[in-house]
Amino acid sequence: MNKQITNSVLMIRPVQFRMNEQTAVNNYYQKKIKDLKPVEVNRLAAQEFDALVDKLRSVGVHVIVVNDTKEFDTPDSIFPNNWISFHHNGTAALYPMFAENRRHERKESILEAVEQNGFFIEHIIDYSAAEQEEVFLEGTGSIILDRENRKAYCALSPRADEALFIEFCEDFDFFPVVFSAYQPVGLKRKKIYHTNVMMCVGTTFALVCLNSIDDKKERKNLVNHLKQTNKDIVDLTENQINQFAGNMLQLSGADQKSYLVMSQSSFDSLRADQRTQLEKHTTLISSPLDTIEVCGGGSARCMMAEIFLPKVTN
Repeated sequence: MNKQITNSVLMIRPVQFRMNEQTAVNNYYQKKIKDLKPVEVNRLAAQEFDALVDKLRSVGVHVIVVNDTKEFDTPDSIFPNNWISFHHNGTAALYPMFAENRRHERKESILEAVEQNGFFIEHIIDYSAAEQEEVFLEGTGSIILDRENRKAYCALSPRADEALFIEFCEDFDFFPVVFSAYQPVGLKRKKIYHTNVMMCVGTTFALVCLNSIDDKKERKNLVNHLKQTNKDIVDLTENQINQFAGNMLQLSGADQKSYLVMSQSSFDSLRADQRTQLEKHTTLISSPLDTIEVCGGGSARCMMAEIFLPKVTN
């Protein structure tokens, strides 16, 4: 049976992290930090990265850290879950990226590092050729997977193409649940760039900002699918997803204990009743990611690519 959570994640330590001007065109969460030089931005991001890795390892999560290089200009390399996902059947999927400078993040050396840590990649499904057609689907940023119940949730956006999402679901045997999610930008409502900003699915619970789904039928359909799989729904506010409360990931630590990983700003945004609701299902852990959130427009979940691959047997 496919498990929903894993004990192993891939993380990429940044060497030139900054606000990526190529992604800022439709990631409205990104901002520049004034009076801070790029080298200082990267130093702060690396500190936040290291602190999160230490926290994960302290509770028994297996973290594979690969150091980025300066071979290419890859300011968003800290978010590997957008370009790769690893699955129970030994398959790795590679995804088409919206920003040209993010396409350099796909490196064979990173797959080799995962295999050197004892995992077996039997097959690769590569969707990246869709970039030539200006079609994108950015991994588990665009797709929220309920691996146990074989459902996949996707908020359509310039980074999430519906036809390619359906193709992914056919390839990996998931039932597709499609909707559109919006955030206020000035006087307009614009599509949220990644589903994992407004939604997280755990073993027995789900966090979702229902108010971001303007279409009532789509909202009701999403809720029905979550209820069909007995998920306890934590309804987030739009202000909470501005603090990245939707960008969380549940992992398995030592002794099969589960943890919901989030940034400190995400944790602080939760109401006491929401924390209590979540603590019935899992243990909450948080780490400050202020620089990464402000400049990168992503948070804890984006930094971790879960590894569900089989282990190599001697």
